[in-house]
Amino acid sequence: MSNIDIKSVLVDMIEAARLAGALTMDYFHRRETLDIGVKGPGDFVSEADEQSEMLIRKHLLSRYPDWSLSGEEFPPVDGVDTHYRFLLDPIDGTTNFLNGLDFTITIALRQAGRTVCGLVFNPVTDEMFTAIAGAGAYLNGRKLDMRDTGLVGQMVVGTGLPLPSLSLHAGAYARLDAIRAPIGAVRVIGSAANCCAYVACGRFTGYFEQTGFIDTAAGILLVEEAGGVVTDWWGRGPEHYERSGILIVGNPSTHAYLLGHLKGVTTPAT
Repeated sequence: MSNIDIKSVLVDMIEAARLAGALTMDYFHRRETLDIGVKGPGDFVSEADEQSEMLIRKHLLSRYPDWSLSGEEFPPVDGVDTHYRFLLDPIDGTTNFLNGLDFTITIALRQAGRTVCGLVFNPVTDEMFTAIAGAGAYLNGRKLDMRDTGLVGQMVVGTGLPLPSLSLHAGAYARLDAIRAPIGAVRVIGSAANCCAYVACGRFTGYFEQTGFIDTAAGILLVEEAGGVVTDWWGRGPEHYERSGILIVGNPSTHAYLLGHLKGVTTPAT
């Protein structure tokens, strides 16, 4: 398929996310009745996750039937055209969702291994973050322009704190201890996609974690298009963090601070 109008594709992605948002909010209001499955330590799944992904898959693949798609809850779809691939997390922050806290729906479009557009949607607050590569990042239609600050005491950094039994890069608490003073605050909000969106709009000045690339592909684009910097903990680019999920995102000053304090804490991932 040639001459793709990325703006039109993003409109379809937004429509899918809003439909999934309405569906998940219906489940959200009756979450106490849901059966909860366990995929692994601290990793839950519910009917809401599965139904949300099925809705988004159907919506997007009915419009782009030859394209490919990878999601969190079901095996990937390898279409005739693997040049284009949707990445989606139907509920990023399932633990939040099940406990009445904010969660997000995130969708990205990859073209030949590059993210060309994406969104992060918070149905609880009705906040739709969108970005197109080279065309800026937006929150509910308002262009985002990241402010930088070199004042360490005013930096607000998001992260996650995994259970010790999770098979992630060891040393989460050592990394936290390395960065937490003298910055202004550390916050854990339970959604990697939402953390990236918060950096893009200035609620956080930075974020670091190891997580899945499906969760953060759209959020990374948001941060970059708003004027932020993205690397892994050792300053390396997408050829590393897309595979490992190890991220620092932030405005330039916070990114530099986090990189300087994190890169010596743990041995670089290969």
